Amino acid sequence: MSSVSRDESSILWFSELGIEDVPLVGGKNASLGEMYRALRPQGIRIPNGFAITAAAYHRFIEEAGVSSTLRDVLEGLDTQNIADLQLRGQRARRAILDAELPRDLQGAILKAYEKLSEETGTASLDVAVRSSATAEDLPDASFAGQQETYLNVQGGPALLESVKRCFASLYTDRAISYRVDKGFGDVRVGLSVCVQRMVRSDLAAAGVMFSIDTETGFENAVLINSSYGLGENVVAGSVNPDEFYVFKPTLKTGFRPILRKQLGTKEQKLIYDQGGGRMTVNIPVSMDEQRRFSIGDDDILTLARWALDIEAYYSTKRGQPSPMDMEWGKDGRTGELFILQARPETVHSRRNLGDIETYRLTSKDGVAPLVTGRSIGSRIAQGRIRVIHSVHELHLFQAGEILVADRTDPDWEPSMKKAAAIVTNRGGRTCHAAIISRELGVPAVVGTVQGTALLHDGMEVTVSCAEGDIGFVYPGWLPFDIDRISLATIPRPSTKIMMNVGNPDEAFRLSFLPNDGVGLARQEFIITNSIKVHPRALIDFDDIEDPDTRTAIALLTQGYSNKPDFFVDRLAEGAAMIAAAFYPKDVIIRMSDFKSNEYANLLGGRSYEPLEENPMIGFRGASRYYDSRYQAAFALECRAMRKVRDEMGLTNLKIMIPFCRTVEEGRKVLAVMADNGLERGVNGLEVYVMCEIPSNVILAKEFAEIFDGFSIGSNDLTQLILGVDRDSEIVAHIFDERNPAVMQSIATVIREVKAAGRKIGICGQAPSDYPEFASFLVNSGIDSISLNPDVVVKTMLQLETAARSH
Repeated sequence: MSSVSRDESSILWFSELGIEDVPLVGGKNASLGEMYRALRPQGIRIPNGFAITAAAYHRFIEEAGVSSTLRDVLEGLDTQNIADLQLRGQRARRAILDAELPRDLQGAILKAYEKLSEETGTASLDVAVRSSATAEDLPDASFAGQQETYLNVQGGPALLESVKRCFASLYTDRAISYRVDKGFGDVRVGLSVCVQRMVRSDLAAAGVMFSIDTETGFENAVLINSSYGLGENVVAGSVNPDEFYVFKPTLKTGFRPILRKQLGTKEQKLIYDQGGGRMTVNIPVSMDEQRRFSIGDDDILTLARWALDIEAYYSTKRGQPSPMDMEWGKDGRTGELFILQARPETVHSRRNLGDIETYRLTSKDGVAPLVTGRSIGSRIAQGRIRVIHSVHELHLFQAGEILVADRTDPDWEPSMKKAAAIVTNRGGRTCHAAIISRELGVPAVVGTVQGTALLHDGMEVTVSCAEGDIGFVYPGWLPFDIDRISLATIPRPSTKIMMNVGNPDEAFRLSFLPNDGVGLARQEFIITNSIKVHPRALIDFDDIEDPDTRTAIALLTQGYSNKPDFFVDRLAEGAAMIAAAFYPKDVIIRMSDFKSNEYANLLGGRSYEPLEENPMIGFRGASRYYDSRYQAAFALECRAMRKVRDEMGLTNLKIMIPFCRTVEEGRKVLAVMADNGLERGVNGLEVYVMCEIPSNVILAKEFAEIFDGFSIGSNDLTQLILGVDRDSEIVAHIFDERNPAVMQSIATVIREVKAAGRKIGICGQAPSDYPEFASFLVNSGIDSISLNPDVVVKTMLQLETAARSH
């Protein structure tokens, strides 16, 4: 086919297209053609189809006399005048819908449709008809959902009508506004249409995935959203989908690194309409289905591998890293997965990696949030609430207000640009509200369920997306700070600077701070926030007699017939998120260090914990692990850590034993760990000990014979050296890590451990609170200092200043 005739063709098949054909067939079709030709032979399934070209569109609007009307629509347009924008858009769409497609174009479309139907042995194939604008899916603009898609289109007449509706959708209000504001406001922007065989995901599941974390820009994770039925519900934010994270580096080497599986509510699913006169219809999802994941582990891993392959292909093609945004579907008839489209990710791929901007609430003073949901972005915003129930109310929305809605769709985009923040009842991280808010740099809290019910017009609120995975809407205007850091200006001291990380939800974000890994990851945070149940209560679930406790545990562990697996999975996921965020740097996780009174506060815990006069120096740490009262629960902790290291391949995870009173106790713990598949030295496993008891200092040489490293816990060490109960406000004035007795002990243990050829760091609070204490540690020869994230940069600068002064 000659280049001239090809440029003027009305129909081009996927097999004829490549990414260079965006001017002919738009971003969506060009990308599908590229993948169909290059990636389908590698095993990535792409449903076949054809493109109705932009040349066909331009010929249609010229021959039908529509082009002059469209020029009038764009002349003098002010996208901030919503009422005028609506009138202009309605006029443009009506002109296109009232016009007739050229006869020869109709014939070409129907002939191609017949050929596609014949391929599948179907007389009247059901197809997806998707818009593909020639300025769409460019690396610097997502054009997310700006034009229309029609699913389950069957028969020639329905196909022709859907094609014309796609043409008209180039002039929806949101599409006009978006293009004009992006500098594409010209009649010459064309529209191609994708006609693609439908994947029967109405009988299974579908969704969206990104080869990058959409919130932080963390590049080593694939994010997958999934829900039952056709994928439009996930894209539009009509459901709260299941969410999965997969770690890319160890997936490449054959491991199964599903870092997190988070169950969505998935209240409805979009299916083919069975004779009701519509192409698709939403129906309720049963409670039993809602409580199950919509896809299994094998599907999650297959999709993630495809995401890697697609990203690698486009990165090579473009000569630069190219994170991708993909839609996928699972055919319920065959069980096969398909990629339905792929385009460049447009937010984090363009961000400035040399600077970090951190938002931080400085005080909440016990203020309870009004609603919570998934946080989008990491910013904080304040304003007055404006609840919008439909597109017809958008004219009421004022710049700087907080937009609250059940969900958003592309028609809302002109108003979303004026919002200080966005809050929705429904939607996940890949829904329309999330995608647009990221591109606009506006914080959003999606999937709140009750946002429109609990938030009311005029309320003054603070929307915080700066606290990890969960976003909060607080009453009033709470104080907050914004820290801006240029990474290029931060000196790196010779002493390793690590971080104390408790919340797995913040790990990806924190990984961008300058660091040498994680010196302390606390299991207690994961257990308290993600598990909430005493591990013994899960082991003994069938024998629990109290009906309230049984019911509460059953609700938390839905989908788990074997309740201890819930503990293992949740603990493994939390640890894996932190280990993955900082991979391949060391991440040292401390095995559980609850006191007996703290364990008792977990669900079902009071039946298993002794009443102690002083839990701080009682049944805690290493003493629990080999004791018959807790040993079975410790085995679950070991299983979780083994899962992270052996199944996910995150061997940068190191284990730390807290409150180990004697060398013999250390040996007992190591033996129990080995019995549970965590043997020191095997597969590179290093086991550290907390140095927080005077015996750890006095017998440092002996402890160094059985452990690979030490981490000084300055809080407990100060308490026990000075004989001060750090929970007592009466003697609180005596507690000071800078006391000479404490500092001499620390200097001694650093010297002894280094002489024994072992590593030693500190993970206590002191170097975070006192810069002079950090300087003392460096001068004493410590290997690493683990700090709270908010003081990492400040401490690095102080250490550099101190080094220069010496």
